[in-house]
Amino acid sequence: MPQEGPAPSKPPRIILGIGGGIAAYKSAELARLLVQRGYSVQPVMTESATRFITPLTLASLTHSKVITGLFASPEDASATLSSAIEHIDVALEHDILVVAPATANLLAQFAQGLASDFLTTTHLAFTGPVLLAPAMNTNMWNHPATQANLNLLASRGYHFVGPDAGDLACGMVGPGRLADPAAIADAVTALWNRKRDLEGETILITAGPTQEAIDPVRVIANRSSGKMGYAIAEKAAARGARVILVSGPVAIPAPPGVELVRVESAEQMKNAVLQHLEPASIFVSVAAVADYRPANPADQKIKKTASLLSIELEPTTDILAEVGRNKGDRLVIGFAAETQNLAAEGKRKLESKNCDMVVANRVGPDGTGFEGDDNEVLLITRNKEPKPVPRASKREIAGHILDAITDLRLSRKAAEL
Repeated sequence: MPQEGPAPSKPPRIILGIGGGIAAYKSAELARLLVQRGYSVQPVMTESATRFITPLTLASLTHSKVITGLFASPEDASATLSSAIEHIDVALEHDILVVAPATANLLAQFAQGLASDFLTTTHLAFTGPVLLAPAMNTNMWNHPATQANLNLLASRGYHFVGPDAGDLACGMVGPGRLADPAAIADAVTALWNRKRDLEGETILITAGPTQEAIDPVRVIANRSSGKMGYAIAEKAAARGARVILVSGPVAIPAPPGVELVRVESAEQMKNAVLQHLEPASIFVSVAAVADYRPANPADQKIKKTASLLSIELEPTTDILAEVGRNKGDRLVIGFAAETQNLAAEGKRKLESKNCDMVVANRVGPDGTGFEGDDNEVLLITRNKEPKPVPRASKREIAGHILDAITDLRLSRKAAEL
């Protein structure tokens, strides 16, 4: 997964990947704009791209050797073993990978992890942020395979700019035109100057479901996937925070740079939260913690019979309420997954749990909320109208939530002056 790089302290070193499409001619203007901004630019062209624009053009604009293949020519007397692993050096020595145009073929290769040339091989070795500027025919853009590749790449943290809609070289009109080079250059600058506004903060986040044992085999659980909490943890770490993530059982990998504490039951999650609470300046309770657990779980597997089975349930500890009662000067953020009365239930939770903000989301059949990759939420704070955040990927929603948390933190600091 592409990772966010270090805080900006010097001009970025850019790998400019160029795919084989008619829009490749615009990469010359993009290269010029990036160099004009003081950025170091290393062009990497696919073999197809050289059919649309010459390497000499890009070399003249960037004052860099243009890479067009994995291996040096056999006639090149200076070729050594290092030329065979140059893609590793290029990946390690640069800060941002920009691909413009990113053709449908390149998107597919990136999504599937293929490495057939220098650009795709460098992509696999690159660990910094990746910005893709797609460009293709409208039908190719709308094809389910392309859209699936885009969704997969977005879920891995890739950044996108465009495509624009308009007249295409094929004669069609619609989405697929490469974004304006100035817009791509602005996106590169924004990515390099990305927020590091949570440096110095320690954020404790809970995520995923809990599992409450009925017997050694069976559990009571819920549909939470952990995707929302993990997205917040990943974004918070990228913005400079120390992140402690207390997670119930999920099937997704730990975000990079995050301290992961794995638990199963509500009681284990409560204990882990209390153990790690003291250094936390912000607590974000995303986990779908079981409200009840079996009062007397069986020591052995319960055998199936024709009779009805009754299980006595007892309430679990309300972790969010307990943190709210002992919040001190930390910010406390709760989540409310509801099937109806979203704003009312969110406000009720805000007051009853002593939260500074509640993120309310509707759990429904439209793919938002539990298990899905998208979410649509209301940000509920005191003395303000709820702020709706339209449907978007959970990673994008995570950014909006962290923006709201940052606003709360700044407002509190201003009030203290």
